[in-house]
Amino acid sequence: MLLIQQTSKLIDECDKCVSRFWQMREENRTPDFFVEVKPYADVIHQLLKEWQQEANEWIQKNRPKYMHTQQIASAVESMEQFVVQSFYKETSKKRFLDAIHSTSYTLKIFERLVKEIETDVIEKKDHQ
Repeated sequence: MLLIQQTSKLIDECDKCVSRFWQMREENRTPDFFVEVKPYADVIHQLLKEWQQEANEWIQKNRPKYMHTQQIASAVESMEQFVVQSFYKETSKKRFLDAIHSTSYTLKIFERLVKEIETDVIEKKDHQ
């Protein structure tokens, strides 16, 4: 269940990054890196680190057909970048939004796979 909660938080964070990106453009300001950006990014980086470890263990244990540890690593790397980029109005819109879309897609598929396999495990236990 922790893995599903972490994944859900990361999906929410993708949406927050898009909102923050538009808000920073609207406000037309540059945030203080050490006051706003770094503390926020540090929290997300810690969540990503924990999630990546859990996700990799889950993949090794369950061997899903269409999800691999490399996809998890790419999602983490991309998210570490766009969380910080979301604070800056100078960020390239197309690349930023494409990165979030791609990462969000991976996270949603991963979340669905975890839920499906967890449900199957519970159902098998119930039938024994």
